[in-house]
Parts: sequence; structure tokens; C-alpha cells
Amino acid sequence: MKTSPRAGEPRTPTLPQDETFDLIGPGHSLGSVTDKIGDVVLKDRLRPGWLIFLAFSLAGLATLGMAVLMVILRGPGVWGNNIPVAWAFDIINFVWWIGIGHAGTLISAILLLVHQNWRTSINRFAEAMTIFAVMCAGIYPAMHIGRHQYFYWLMPLPNTMGLWPQFRSPLDWDFFAVSTYFTVSALFWYVGLVPDLATLRDRATSRTLKVLYGIFAMGWRGSAQHWHRYMALYVILAGISTPLVLSVHSTISFDFAVGVVPGWHTTIFPPYFVAGAVFAGFAMVILLAVPLRAVFGLKDLITMKHLENSGKIMLATGLIVTYGYAMEVFTAWYSGNIYEQFMALNRAFGPYGWSYWALIFCNALAPQLLWFKSVRTSIPWLLIISVIVSIGMWLERFVIIVVSLHRDYLPSSWGLYAPTVWDWAFYAGTFGLFLTLFLLFVRALPSIAMAEMRELVHHEEHQKHGDHSAHSSQTSKVEPGASELASV
Repeated sequence: MKTSPRAGEPRTPTLPQDETFDLIGPGHSLGSVTDKIGDVVLKDRLRPGWLIFLAFSLAGLATLGMAVLMVILRGPGVWGNNIPVAWAFDIINFVWWIGIGHAGTLISAILLLVHQNWRTSINRFAEAMTIFAVMCAGIYPAMHIGRHQYFYWLMPLPNTMGLWPQFRSPLDWDFFAVSTYFTVSALFWYVGLVPDLATLRDRATSRTLKVLYGIFAMGWRGSAQHWHRYMALYVILAGISTPLVLSVHSTISFDFAVGVVPGWHTTIFPPYFVAGAVFAGFAMVILLAVPLRAVFGLKDLITMKHLENSGKIMLATGLIVTYGYAMEVFTAWYSGNIYEQFMALNRAFGPYGWSYWALIFCNALAPQLLWFKSVRTSIPWLLIISVIVSIGMWLERFVIIVVSLHRDYLPSSWGLYAPTVWDWAFYAGTFGLFLTLFLLFVRALPSIAMAEMRELVHHEEHQKHGDHSAHSSQTSKVEPGASELASV
């Protein structure tokens, strides 16, 4: 409890409270942080919670294997795609998974460049989330093309007839967007891992682990030259990754924006696709962070401050997405185009009207609860809202793709779409692949950046010592001997 000084007494200045104290639990030192994170990989037993999640993820992975095998043997005809809905679950889920990865890039690159310390505890597993989500997304174009053995034709290589890929094809744009995003994200993730791999190499007791971690640590010894080159490369990769947040999902949105289908041909798609991707990505960050901190006892490293800040970004990007929905309706009305106006009415009141109102609730209304601090700092509420947002962002892609296609210009070509069991199996299977990779990652590699956390602890200790020194110098003027007493 703060008390105001008596009249005539000198006033001790109030020192600013550094945000570092909210980002890491009390009592941590440089060694304790390393022990806490490293022991999860090197010494921790197989926890029941981890094994339960792994069992479910392996079941999903087996489902994906069956679904992929069915598509290879019988072709994409096992899906519910038809005419006029030629794009359906394959493109819906492709865009959804690409969007999931955007939060990892934003946390890793943009927040690093703007010196946001709260990224430190969540950037490593968010980067891993990005890589695994892009892998899940990449499966869909590979299966959608039908002749899977010729997938390499999408690469910029001429075939035997000297013909190059059709660079005006959205399928090629997707290939370049996904491959570039995956390559840069993987490099950024790996470079950040190098100091931690060296720590695991030095702390491992198994000869095999020492060799494995040593190979990937690439001779890291922590010298000044190593750190100088590491930081230079890390910042360069962050600078390269930052435009990807804007460019990759903008490129994906061009798949639709270049078409003449009502509801697609609009310039608002790139910015609100990007905002929606970050929106869904941070929802997934929360859904992964809460079980991670609970199962492995990392609540003092992944604190409520991290979850609250993630909720704030969800709120901000959710407002941008809501603005995009409003502008879609306004543009359809203002254009005077009868096809665009019909599209807006059909989305709201047509056969799939339930999906439109469900996405409005999930993406526009439910996130408004995040205005309240009591909601942003409540684990159950954050989990509920994150699940709702994830569902809503999937519904957004469903509305954009299926609802726009099933009724186009000619009533004679209208039709309905219904997914088959293999559509659902493929989608559920990608969750199995994602969770299996993520669960293996948290057991094989540090899910929190040890080197960056040590820097955070050092900053905290320096802040405390600075506060203590400043306070001592002030109190020495008020009461002689106070500084000596404080030092003891």
C-alpha cells in the first residue's frame, strides 16, 4: 500500500515499473531458466497429458494416411467437389491452415523488430506452429491437382517440350507463396534454435544426444564473434520475414480477387485476408500455449501477460475483419451491380445463410468480450473465444468459396455442395499431423527460447539493481545510514 509523504519530507521519485516483471515468474535466475526449459527435453518423464494428446494425434495422423491413399488410388472425385462448386474443402482448408501460421511470423519477426519483450516466451513454439501449419496446408494443392506424380511441374522448370509453368495460374501462385513462406520460416526458426541446441549439447548425458545436438549446433561456442554473426543474421531474417506476413496471404487472396465470380472480384481481399490470418493465428497460439504451460509446468515462463497481449491482438485484428465484412456488404450495395447485390443477399438469406450468421457471431461479436480485462485474463474465457474464432475463420472461407460459387450468374448452373466423409477425414487428419509434429517438437527441442529468456532474466535483474541503487541514493538524503543498511 502506497502512502504519501508527510509535509516537508522530500518526495522519492516513483521509478517506472518495467514490463519484464510481468513476463517471468519471481525467483528465476539465469541457471534456473535454463534448467526449467532444458529439463523438459533432457530429463522430464513422459507426462500423462502429453501421452493422451499424442494418442489422439496419432489417430488423426492414421486417418490422414487413409484419406491421402484414397485420393491417390481413386482421385479427387472422392471429395464432394462438383460443378459449380469446383473449389471446396481443399481450398477452404488450405487457406485456413496458411492463415494459422501468420501469428508465428508476426510474433517472431515483427515483434522482434519493434522490440517487444513479451514475444520471448511464445516465439519458439509459435514459429514451430507456423512450419507445421504450412506443411498441413501444402498437402491440399498436391492432392487437388489429381496427377500427383507431376507435382514438380509447378516448379519453375521447363518440361521436355520446353514449356514453362503457367505463371498466370493461381495454382502456381500458391506454390510459390507456400514454398517461400515455408523456407524463410524454417530458416528463421532454425537460426534461433542454434544457441539452445548448443546448450542441450553441453547438458546432455547421452552420447547419442550430444552428437545429434552438436551436429545441428554447428560448432556454437558462444563467443563474441558467434553472437555478433548470430544477431546480424537473425535481424536480417526478421526483416525478410516481415513482408511475408503481408505478401503470402495477399497472394492467396489473389486466387479469388482476380476471378470474376460475384463476391470475389474486390480489392479489399488482401488486407482483410491478412488481418484474418493473424486473427486465427493468435487464437491457435492461445490454444497451444494454455495446455503447454499446464502440462509442463511453465506457467511462470508463459505468464498471463502473454495470453492477455495475445487477446489484445485478437481483438484488434477482429475489428479489422469486422470492418472487412461491413465493407463487403457496402461495396455490393454501392456498386449497383445486380450480381454483387444478389451475392450479398444470398450469403445472408440463401441456403447457406446459417454459415454467414455463424461467422458474424464467431468473428465479429464474440471477440468483443476481449474489451474487458477480466475476460482477457481468464483462461477459460480465452480458450472459449479462441475456439469460437478458429471455427469462425473456417466458416469465413466456407462462405467466400462455397456460398459464392454455388449460385453464380446463370440459375441453370446453380447447385448445392455437401462434403463427403473423405473431405472430413482429410481435414481431421491434418489436425493429427499438426499435433503429432507439435508434440514431438516440445519433447525433442526447447519450446521456449532459452537464450532469449536468459537475456530477459538479466534485464530483470539489472532493472531491480537499478531500482535499488536509485532508491538507496534517494533515501540516503532523508535518513543517514539507510543506504548502508540497505546494502547489508
